[in-house]
Formats: sequence, C-alpha cells, structure tokens
Amino acid sequence: FLSLCIMDEKVDILDDEGKPTGKSCLKSEAHRKGLLHPTVHIWFYTPEGRVLIQQRGKNKATHPLLWDVSVAGHVAAGEKIVTAASREVEEEIGLTISTIDLESLGTFKAVHKISEDFIDAELHHIFLCQLSVPLNQLTIQEIEVEDLALVPLFKFAEETWGLASMGKYVPHGPTYYKTIIKAIKSRT
Repeated sequence: FLSLCIMDEKVDILDDEGKPTGKSCLKSEAHRKGLLHPTVHIWFYTPEGRVLIQQRGKNKATHPLLWDVSVAGHVAAGEKIVTAASREVEEEIGLTISTIDLESLGTFKAVHKISEDFIDAELHHIFLCQLSVPLNQLTIQEIEVEDLALVPLFKFAEETWGLASMGKYVPHGPTYYKTIIKAIKSRT
C-alpha cells in the first residue's frame, strides 16, 4: 500500500465546486496552501443500530485522540474514490470490503484553519457500509488509529448532534453529523 510507505502522497486538487483542476501536489503542500482535495469518510454501522467510531491516533496532526468517523483518508492522485475508500478500510481497520458494499451519501466540503501554515480544505466523499464482522475481528493501524468502539446510534446522536460532548468528537459540525445519523437510522 503506497500510502503506508509514503505518508505524504500526491493528491488531486479540486476547484471551489469540487471538480478536478487537472493538477496534483503533495498532501503537505495542499494543506500548507489550503488547496481543496478529495478525501473519503466511511461510516460503519450494524443492523442493530450501532455506529463504529474511531479514536484518532495520538500523533495525528489534526484532532489527536478525538473520536471520529469509522475510517477516513486521502484519495491519492488519480485514484478512484471507491478504490480509496476500500483501501483505507483495509489499511485502518484490517477489513477487506468490496466497493459494492459502499453506499454513497454524497460529498461534504470542509475547510478548517488549523494554523497559519495548515489549512485543511477537503471534499469528503461520504459512504455508509454495514459492519459484517464483530469488533474484535478488526485490526487497527496503530500509527493512524488509537482505538475503535461500537456505540448505540442514540448515544452517538446525543453526543454529536446535541453537541453534548464537544471535546470528545472531531468538530465536523451538526449538519454533517445529522446527515450521518439520519442515514444510519433509516437503515436500522
């Protein structure tokens, strides 16, 4: 897996509408210049209405140790979105899935100024995927992921939508979390 070897992989640059510009650069440059680039967010859920959440690694540049989407990552330059999604799932939680297991929820644009020289401008391609194995069969990628947990949807909704635990989760904002919660709720 290329991104395991080279954490500063090349990413494609998008325009303000999320369309490819035909240009690519290193991820570090995209972050330094605040250039919009594609990422994938894959939310796993169980038929009983539980959500798989990931605690970000302690050495992550953004939001270390906060709880977040089940799996997330950058789309390498020239890589298909669904290919990146299935690759990231295998890398981060050790689960092999087929791209047909991924259900697209569309995209969500997010721009966060982390510091003067780090502007995270990402177009998240969001997917749902039913978790077909027990939590203890997942293997975390230790440099990316600190821990995994399965939480009931109502608790997840209370903690993100209600923003009761602001310091616990990555601040994607209520609109983002509402979209995820409603989509999972309609499938369980």
